[in-house]
Amino acid sequence: MLTGNGLIIGFVVALIVLFILIMKFKWDAFISLLVIAVGLGLVSAIPTRNVPTVVAEGFGATLTGVGILIGLGIIFGQFLAASGAIEKIASSMLRAFGIKNSPYALAATATTVAIPVFFDAAFIILNKLVQSLSIKTKISLATFVAILAIGLIVSHSLIIPTPGPLVVADQMGTDIGIFFLYGLLVAIPATLVGGVLYGKFIGKRIPNGNRLDDAVEDIENVDNTVSREIPTWLSYAMLALPIVLILSNTLINNVIYRNDQEQIIPTIFATIGDKNMALLISVVVAMFVLPKYIKESTPTVFRQAFEASGMVVLITGAGGAFGRVVQETGLGDLLISVMQGMNMPALLLGFVFAQILRASLGSATVALVTTASILGPMAMDLGVSPVLLGLAICAGGIGLSLPNDSGFWVVSKFGRLSVAETLRVWSLGGFIAGVTALAFIFFLSAIAGFLPGL
Repeated sequence: MLTGNGLIIGFVVALIVLFILIMKFKWDAFISLLVIAVGLGLVSAIPTRNVPTVVAEGFGATLTGVGILIGLGIIFGQFLAASGAIEKIASSMLRAFGIKNSPYALAATATTVAIPVFFDAAFIILNKLVQSLSIKTKISLATFVAILAIGLIVSHSLIIPTPGPLVVADQMGTDIGIFFLYGLLVAIPATLVGGVLYGKFIGKRIPNGNRLDDAVEDIENVDNTVSREIPTWLSYAMLALPIVLILSNTLINNVIYRNDQEQIIPTIFATIGDKNMALLISVVVAMFVLPKYIKESTPTVFRQAFEASGMVVLITGAGGAFGRVVQETGLGDLLISVMQGMNMPALLLGFVFAQILRASLGSATVALVTTASILGPMAMDLGVSPVLLGLAICAGGIGLSLPNDSGFWVVSKFGRLSVAETLRVWSLGGFIAGVTALAFIFFLSAIAGFLPGL
């Protein structure tokens, strides 16, 4: 039975073994997380016969909060991608900003697109746009790859309704709308510094050479004989729909009818603005509105979404199971005591915890889920705003993507970068973005008394 410092050592060993299982032996993250969760539970003070129950409860509790939403979010993103709405949004932003300001246009595009679409899919969808921009502007491809990749991962880690920040907000017990607004606010400086500024810096040191000699400038490649071209306004409207529904609930119930929520109007908005209902409504609307712009059949779009969502749901649940085991061992209290003894601020604690898991496990979502599962129940005891602590955890999930992360290889392959270049562009750029986000969160903490919801 491990207790005290032995429990800390056991946790570190568990992370190392988890890292080895995923990296060395190529085990799937879902199986690896469950095995390590059970193993850690068996050597801890948790009664042996209770370990399976703790694992199952942690898995189920996590999916209770976000399981439906993950599935609906992926389906919705698949409809947007298949209809060409993502490309339309990107093209319109380029027209609005102009070619000379294309780095900022791409940053805005990445931040927007990553809200409903998962990182890997969004990067692959937009990679031809990045190549075309590099050819047209003569700016290094590495610059645009950094901006796109960092913009996507920042939004993926900070802005609801992606699964990671959703789980964090749920575990922290914060209002979804409030968390969305502050997540968006924090994402802006993180993307500008880690994406645009660092992207311009590193791009000057990684010239294109001949890596774009065979690049195709046409990024849309839409077969208009098969499908109609989706209007730009409709692309934005569909993207905004779930966000508007969620924010309407926050506005009506937390501002306008804050002291009188039993009336019919706040009740209606509480229903349609619930995170699950908002995505369900959006998916249903997409099913009726978007098929005429999609070359594939609706069942094909659903099948592709189900193939993508299944493993995400399982890994998210397994991360929650691991977090619950860690929580039940008392390791969370022990680590917090140790780090508080080192005078580590609570916000820095959340960031460092998530950053360690991000680098070790290779998954931002798993890092956020696990950290939030451990620190969430302790948010009030730490004497810090649950919203800011949650955002600090999310900031920790942004950077230090290593070769154990599938996103690392997506950036390397589609960004036409070597492994060494990917470490410089993507891994270091993400770390800078995460630290920038944390610094801005500390700034928000300093002026929290003047800000609503903190």
